[in-house]
Amino acid sequence: MSASAPSSSPTDPARFAHVAAPPRVRRLLASLHALAAQTLATPLKLTIVELERELFRDAERARNSQIQADIYAQTRRLHEVNAQFAPLFLDALGHALAQLREPRVRHVPAPAASTLTASTLTLVADTDIDRDIVLVEIIRREAQRSASALQLLGQRFAVLAAGPEFDVEDLPFGPHVLCRIVRELGERFELGLETQLALYRVFDRQLIDRLGELLERANIFLGHEGVLPGLVYTPYLARSATTRRIVTGPERSSPAREGGKVNRPLTGWSGSARNSGWAAMTSEAMGDLPASLRPGPPAPAAAAGSAPAAAAGAVPQDLSAPAMSALHQLLDAARHASANGLAGTAGSVAEEAAGSAAAAGNAPASPGVPAAANLGPGPSAGPPVAVASESVHATLAKLQAQSAGTGTARRSMADLHNALLAQMRADHGAQAALTVKDSDTFDLLDMLYGQIQREVRPDAVAADLLARLQVPVARAALSDPAFFVRDQHPARELLNAVAEAGANWLGEDDVDPQLVQKLGRAVDQVVDDYQGDAAVFEAANEDIQQHFRALAHKAELAERRHVEAARGKERLESAKQQAGASIEQLCAQSEPPRFVQSLLKQAWSDVLTLTLLRHGEGSEQWQQREQETARIAEVTCQPPGTAPSDADLGGQVEAALLQVGYHQDEAAAIARRLSSPGGEDEGSSRTELTARIRARTRLGEQGEGHEPRKVAPLARSLAEEDCYRQLRTLPFGTWFEFTTNQQGDLRRQRLSWYSLLTDNALFVNPRGQKVGEHSLDALARLMAHGQVRIVNEDKSRLIDRAWQATLRTLRSLAGPGPAAETAS
Repeated sequence: MSASAPSSSPTDPARFAHVAAPPRVRRLLASLHALAAQTLATPLKLTIVELERELFRDAERARNSQIQADIYAQTRRLHEVNAQFAPLFLDALGHALAQLREPRVRHVPAPAASTLTASTLTLVADTDIDRDIVLVEIIRREAQRSASALQLLGQRFAVLAAGPEFDVEDLPFGPHVLCRIVRELGERFELGLETQLALYRVFDRQLIDRLGELLERANIFLGHEGVLPGLVYTPYLARSATTRRIVTGPERSSPAREGGKVNRPLTGWSGSARNSGWAAMTSEAMGDLPASLRPGPPAPAAAAGSAPAAAAGAVPQDLSAPAMSALHQLLDAARHASANGLAGTAGSVAEEAAGSAAAAGNAPASPGVPAAANLGPGPSAGPPVAVASESVHATLAKLQAQSAGTGTARRSMADLHNALLAQMRADHGAQAALTVKDSDTFDLLDMLYGQIQREVRPDAVAADLLARLQVPVARAALSDPAFFVRDQHPARELLNAVAEAGANWLGEDDVDPQLVQKLGRAVDQVVDDYQGDAAVFEAANEDIQQHFRALAHKAELAERRHVEAARGKERLESAKQQAGASIEQLCAQSEPPRFVQSLLKQAWSDVLTLTLLRHGEGSEQWQQREQETARIAEVTCQPPGTAPSDADLGGQVEAALLQVGYHQDEAAAIARRLSSPGGEDEGSSRTELTARIRARTRLGEQGEGHEPRKVAPLARSLAEEDCYRQLRTLPFGTWFEFTTNQQGDLRRQRLSWYSLLTDNALFVNPRGQKVGEHSLDALARLMAHGQVRIVNEDKSRLIDRAWQATLRTLRSLAGPGPAAETAS
């Protein structure tokens, strides 16, 4: 059975014409569906592409030719599925939105909904169980991760439906509905069980991981439209004596939530961090600006043909226009403040990025104005004349071809701006100039690039690759009016991949030649092939991401070996502590001779430790060892000479000591003393036996001699205690940034594992190689003093941090906030 494509376009507003709701609600539903189509279109396409690749990998690892043939048959079916999966998925999502005001019916599996009798009672089909396990886990994880956004959207959808709040299970954009749709499509396309399970896993990686972006954008859009604007979800948490206060760094007063979102630690490998919503970041940055600078009503859509914008990936006008309008107003205010001397030492709009430009030998020619303004027309050139967008793109294409042919690149975006103006005036006259919007775009790019270059090592290969990407990125930004507010723009995604490689992967001691080669080929592909099609950026970035995923898989395997070794040490330490506690209790109760106690705490302790490691506390072997230990205390507590030695006990002790590595003569001497009254033995010297025991390596030690003496940690301050408590609750895999020198250079390391028993923490680098171990106490002290910080999901991607810094700079240059405005 083949599945037919939907008859109407996935984003056709006519699908909501029959909804029994006011026109405004129908319009909002159509806009929400368009927003979902824009956000999910690419992940849905990549889902089938990645599924096909995964099936090919499974076929290569198949156990026999029959299984391989079955997998290839399923792969051929995916050619038909590929063209229909995204439209059908979006069509089903639109159907869910169209039923917003219908009675809510919870979807229950058929066996649970029907009445079963004793004669018809059977086991649930294995296929249903397997599929349910995978989907339920996906739903549970995403519902927990996006709980706040789902709560807010449930309230807003309730307003549109004129009914009670939507539960997570009923929410059209929720993980329950999305997973139900993908399961129905898997059955509709008659995919096999293994293919369906693979589809769910790929769907989880490609789409569910990006669901937070859709929820965030939907909340922002409805808030702009007046549907519960300013709604914030802050759950009440009852505090008790056992509640642990979680902090995010040395400042204990910093909240765990910012803007209604929980700051979760980053646990994914490099290249797999979650994307931040740029539209949301821009809207939040405008929240506390003076009223004169806040975005007004949406600006009219740009005329068709003004720039080759990618219509398929454009942000809805209701969402992008206010943010872009605010950005332009901020830049204009910054220029006026700089010209009037109101910005003080802040200087020009682009001065925030001047530090990185100066480091490359390109200091601004004239402080207080954008660098590109220094190339102004001469006094006799006349008033500036804006050049058409087509001519600007043609000039940039010429500069891109020159860069591809010679391999040279500008060191800053301001240099490219100047080169563009010079070429335009050579071609169109001395009065040629860019439009205001194009100039704003270059100023924003200059600031963004400057922030990126601050985190990239100047000697890294990626620094040159970023410079080579300047012209294609500038062309993409000029082509797409929503470049700075559209989430996951392909050009920005590639820019982030290259920048993060320069910041995290390509240090002096961990250069990866294969990664360097992969980055170089991707940049060459863009510089050679980009002519306005964003798919070029997307293809280059996907090539890099595949390499990142392969590196992450290798790193995970390497990390797993180190973790297993660390867990083995923990089990050993636990067994040693339990054995030591058992002997201490025996010595306190029976009080054998002091030399016997010394032999028990050293030699016999190793025997008990090995027994616990091999067999466990509830085993017969451990019970036998306890009986032998009690018999040792009973025999040695008798006065010397009052009874003969226990030969059977001596043989058992000697055999046990041989198992932990004692020599025959040492084991025999110790066994005679532990099986004789008073612990006396005329055939051995106490002094000699003590020296030989101390000279040997005990069980679990790495070198000769005794274990280093454990010193009790010093008392922690309040800040250090808060950090210590937080460390003991972190998930394994949390990334940390360590300050490596006085210049403030940072190096990321991954907390692969830690033990609450030994207080030991294992760290690896992005390749999964062990780079060090710290005690949680020492790590807490470093955190409290700002030498170490946890990397959170919302600040994990370099491009997102750079944009946040750019927005902060714009706000500082634009003028005071509302408080200062009121005070004046």
